[in-house]
Amino acid sequence: MNKRVILITGTPCTGKTTVAKALAARLNAEYINLTDFAKANKLILKVDRERDTLVIDEEKMREKLSETINASGSANIVVDGHYASAVTPAEHVPQVFVLRRDPRELKQFMEKCGYTGSKLWENLQAEIIDVVLGEAVEVHAGRVCELDVTGKPVEEVVNDIIDVLEKRKTCFVGAVDWLGMLEREGVTDQYLKP
Repeated sequence: MNKRVILITGTPCTGKTTVAKALAARLNAEYINLTDFAKANKLILKVDRERDTLVIDEEKMREKLSETINASGSANIVVDGHYASAVTPAEHVPQVFVLRRDPRELKQFMEKCGYTGSKLWENLQAEIIDVVLGEAVEVHAGRVCELDVTGKPVEEVVNDIIDVLEKRKTCFVGAVDWLGMLEREGVTDQYLKP
C-alpha cells in the first residue's frame, strides 16, 4: 500500500493538535501525536526542567516512526508535533504544513495554556524568526506549505490543507513575515525579549 504521511508542525499553541486531529478524522487517517508516541515507546532521553520539556532520542524516534508507518494499515497518516520534520522519514512525506500564528494572538494563546517566563518568550521568538519553518524547509524542501492560521476556525484550516493536498490550491513558503510586521508597527522590542 502506498502511504501518504502528512506532517502538521508549528510553534507550540499554533493549533497543531486540534488541526491534525480534525484532518485525520476528515481523511480517515491514522493520527500520531509525537509527544504521546515518544512516551508510549520510551523514546525520552530526559526531562529538561529549565525549559519544562522532554528531550527525545531523535534517532530512535525516526526508526520507531518508520516502523509504525510501514506497519500501518492506513493509506493516510497524520503526524503532529513541533519537531515532526526532524524525525519523520522524508521518503514517506509528500507534504508538510507549518502552521503560523500572529505573535500577538500567539502570546494570548500561550498565556491561556500556562506558558510563562522563558518558555513563553523562547517559543514566541521561535515563531517570529521562523525556526520551525526553517527546520521543515531544511529537511523537506519543495514539500513545505506555510499556513497563516491567525483568527481562522479549525475547519477552515483543514479545508485549506485538503485543498492543497487535492491540488485545488497552491501553497508556498514566504507568506508570513512576523518580524517585518512587528518592525513596521514599532513593537519588536515587546516580543523579542533578551
